[in-house]
Amino acid sequence: MSVLSSLSLPNSDILLAVLLVVVLVAAIHLFILKRTSICKLPPGPTPLPLIGNMHTLDLKRLDKHLMKLADVYGTVYTIYLGNRRTVVLIGYDAVKDALVNHAEQFAERSHLTVFETTAKGNGIIFGHGESWKQMRRFTLSTLRDFGMGKNTTEDRIIEETGHLIKVFESYQGQPFDATFILNSAASNILCSMVLGNRFDYKDSTFLTLIRIVHENAKFGASPKTQLYNIFPFLGFLLSDHKKVIENIKEFHVILKNVYNEYRSKVCKDNVRSYIEAFIIKQQEEDLKNTNLYFHEGNYLSLMTNLFSAGTETTSTTLLWGLLLMMKFPHIQKKVHEEIDAVIGKQRNPRMDDRKNMPYTDAVVHEIQRVANVFPLNLLHETTMDTHFRGYFIPKGTQVIPVLTSVLFDSTQWETPEEFNPSHFLDSNGKFLKKDAFLPFSAGRRICPGESIAKMELFLFFTTLFQTFCFCPPPGISASDLDLTPVIGLTSSPKHFKVCALKRGT
Repeated sequence: MSVLSSLSLPNSDILLAVLLVVVLVAAIHLFILKRTSICKLPPGPTPLPLIGNMHTLDLKRLDKHLMKLADVYGTVYTIYLGNRRTVVLIGYDAVKDALVNHAEQFAERSHLTVFETTAKGNGIIFGHGESWKQMRRFTLSTLRDFGMGKNTTEDRIIEETGHLIKVFESYQGQPFDATFILNSAASNILCSMVLGNRFDYKDSTFLTLIRIVHENAKFGASPKTQLYNIFPFLGFLLSDHKKVIENIKEFHVILKNVYNEYRSKVCKDNVRSYIEAFIIKQQEEDLKNTNLYFHEGNYLSLMTNLFSAGTETTSTTLLWGLLLMMKFPHIQKKVHEEIDAVIGKQRNPRMDDRKNMPYTDAVVHEIQRVANVFPLNLLHETTMDTHFRGYFIPKGTQVIPVLTSVLFDSTQWETPEEFNPSHFLDSNGKFLKKDAFLPFSAGRRICPGESIAKMELFLFFTTLFQTFCFCPPPGISASDLDLTPVIGLTSSPKHFKVCALKRGT
């Protein structure tokens, strides 16, 4: 028996109900269009009822598609993802103007269904309101206390490079996949600050955490997950978001066990890690009977945020670095020459060396630019009614500051589509800072771990190329290497293997 027949409604009543729904949807659609005209929203393609502009968007490379739409509608325009009004910002000028010059207005994080389900407004990446402000302030101050941007962090990274080099050496020049090895190295830096210790690369719990982070980077912004965020009622037909949610639950089980272990031995007079600092704050709130911010939800989200952001972005950028250096061996050769001239082969690279290594520094920056790890950025939302560049953007409007359009802006980069370290070198070969270099985003939601990520990238990259020459596996030439990215929550290279050949001592 059909659903309609089970309702026992006359055919005329069914027809009337359908007509009423159609009229209601059309009325809402006309209201949206009228409001757009009255309030002078940014222009954009005409949306259809219910689906908005979804029928025209390429979700597999949404960043590139949105950049093409800017040719028609300008650098600030409106699209509808379902019924969700979304303002798109294209190019360095528009993105910087919003995130930096109007930082408070664009400071909220978009309420995406899959992350609202898992984070529930907690943490710093997908957190909201006063809780986000408190957690961000606590995280920045605590990580600084435990060495972020200081010599202690540099020493941790240098120690970790020793473990990384040994793993690369163990392959004795044979082809291998460096993905999880680089994930492990980057994650261990975070672990040393957050937990106070590092893990062996073969530790089963550690490997589970890394697997979850890697999978969620893949599935967190896949086309299926994007559809779920826009049309949650279709969740039963889709699968990727379910994998993300399952992974987060598994992650949280591990984090709860870690919490119980640390809670039993924390000492207020000898706080050695981020997690212990959180527990101390929680105990202080317990004494005041407030429990406003330092509760389990924020703990789980904060730890998930730190592991995800501190692992995937750095390791993915380094992975791109290996691929690009194999693709352009003449650039790799120049890096080797500068490392040999400035550092030699007997001592570890240090951050102080960077000022004497403009070419290597430029290469690392150009890798970050071309890697474009967060092509769409993490979506923002307006905190208030906002007048921006002659347009009115209502409070609660979703905003996409497309970072691809910044890092590949033809008004800011001489050859944006090419891998060209000269983008960061002046006519005298000295390192040149570029305002449009925003791989960590900008404004109130800028990546809180930017300083440590920059340190990791320089030290890991320089140490690897001090020790090895990287080349493709036998039978594969540099011209065969594919630079087409795989787009998920991050932009990563297609699977490849690398040969790490030990350089002469």
